[in-house]
Amino acid sequence: MPTIQEFQSSDNAARAAQAAEEELSDLRGDRMVLNMGPSHPSTHGVLRVVLELDGEVITKATPHVGYLHRGDEKIAENMTWNQFVPYTDRLDYLAPLANNVAYALAVEKLMGLDRALPPRCQFIRTIVAELSRISSHLLGIGCYAMDVGAMTVFLHTFTEREKIYNLWESLTGARLTTSYTRIGGVSRDLPPGWVAQCRAFLAGVGPVIQDVSELLDRNRIWIDRTRDVGVIPKDVAIDFALSGPNLRASGVDYDLRRAQPYLIYEQLEFEVPLGSVGDCYDRYLVRMEEMRQSVRILHQCLDRLPGGADNAAGEPVCIQDGKVSLPPKHKVLTRMEELIHQFMLVTQGVNAPPGEIYFGHENPKGELGFYIHSTGGGTPHRLKIRAPSFVNLSILPWLAPGHMLTDMTTILGSLDFVMGECDR
Repeated sequence: MPTIQEFQSSDNAARAAQAAEEELSDLRGDRMVLNMGPSHPSTHGVLRVVLELDGEVITKATPHVGYLHRGDEKIAENMTWNQFVPYTDRLDYLAPLANNVAYALAVEKLMGLDRALPPRCQFIRTIVAELSRISSHLLGIGCYAMDVGAMTVFLHTFTEREKIYNLWESLTGARLTTSYTRIGGVSRDLPPGWVAQCRAFLAGVGPVIQDVSELLDRNRIWIDRTRDVGVIPKDVAIDFALSGPNLRASGVDYDLRRAQPYLIYEQLEFEVPLGSVGDCYDRYLVRMEEMRQSVRILHQCLDRLPGGADNAAGEPVCIQDGKVSLPPKHKVLTRMEELIHQFMLVTQGVNAPPGEIYFGHENPKGELGFYIHSTGGGTPHRLKIRAPSFVNLSILPWLAPGHMLTDMTTILGSLDFVMGECDR
């Protein structure tokens, strides 16, 4: 007699066969189904796109996600507020410091601490967020150009990105999984000489960005492969809730740093680049200009940094409240009150009030949002992550049909997604 497992196995096989038959039932004539991914190099991670082709023309594109799913949102329910910081590194792992800042700002909004952050902390968070933007765009444009065939650009951008990783290693102790922020501040102040290193990087990255522009902006092959390919009209971009460079390339003037200012962005001068056509070429141009504007922002932050480069005045980088931030170690070892505060923070977490909030951060890929529902205590009752890569990929079934098969690599590269964030 068949076992329950055998019944279930045969039932699953029947369902899979039925699903495959339904997927093929609407094919007409000589149309072919082609799997692109999940191991294809131009899918930038474990993304599978099922393409229906009429010759070389795409008639249907269905993205299949979830190959990198780790259940981050459920994990958060069993973590204290600070314990979840390392998990944010693994979202957009090309801009981990920006993820750290976004999550910390969301929790601080829930706790009513967003206006109490020390000025030096706000400046440092802005600096690392903008460095993350440059790093992410350098990687995105380098891989995008390499997908289309421009190998030299990739070498230029990766060289500069390694310099940013050197800065991150000096600041956080890690190159990729940084875990730098804390609720109420950052884990440590800028190390000696870090500001000078950052200035040296900014002096060198500008000419490299210009070199990339000269290699691509008027390159005949690049223009033919990207211009008027993957056009997203303004109204369609809004309908699909696109964000970040993909939205602004379609001409929508929406940047959270301007629309809903946070940290010190209200004090800074910078432009929000916009496209006019919304094609792959515009998305490239917007990211190039965003890097230039980030360099401009970083110069302003370093010039105005409270306490200066070496913080001779001793400006704090965390909220001076023992119930929010870990007290200094020497006080923990010599005073009972600080010892109790550290024990409570480490074992139970920061005590958050009941309530629910949403905070959106202008990440390199778009709007990274955190919705938090708290019933009080040291852990969230529910945490939902609005992943810009997931939302931006939703336009693929609308965008891909009508293009040639070779255009798919160009379209995917121009959307600049990362699957760690998409699948969560």
